[in-house]
Amino acid sequence: MASPALAQGAPKADIVDTAVAAGQFKTLAAALNAAGLVGTLKSAGPFTVFAPTDAAFAKLPAGTVDTLLKPENKAQLVAVLTYHVVPGKVPSSALAGKVTDAKTVEGRTVKIDATGGGVTVNGAKVVAADVAATNGVIHVVDTVLIPK
Repeated sequence: MASPALAQGAPKADIVDTAVAAGQFKTLAAALNAAGLVGTLKSAGPFTVFAPTDAAFAKLPAGTVDTLLKPENKAQLVAVLTYHVVPGKVPSSALAGKVTDAKTVEGRTVKIDATGGGVTVNGAKVVAADVAATNGVIHVVDTVLIPK
């Protein structure tokens, strides 16, 4: 279910502005800024972003976010964030009833499973799907995806 701030329908803003306006992605927005990725996700795209909420970041071990946000860890932060992005616009309707691998901008693949009555990405549950943006789509996830 989408929160009221993540109303589906005609997109009015890009992925970054849509996420910021929702209010539940403060950590993601700070991380995108620290990684220098804001400009990329404001570009034409299209992109599909599996966006972890602030609550998803809070589930990481204590100190993980602070460590990732340090300038000396920028490469690792970029890897984590780009692991949440798939080139192209992939609506949930394209995933329904399938198990598929999707190559991320980071370079590795994520496993998307939409066969069990919901959708998971590497085990992270999609809690809101198909949040439209002018340059792609956001699927909100309850867990931060860590490339392995």
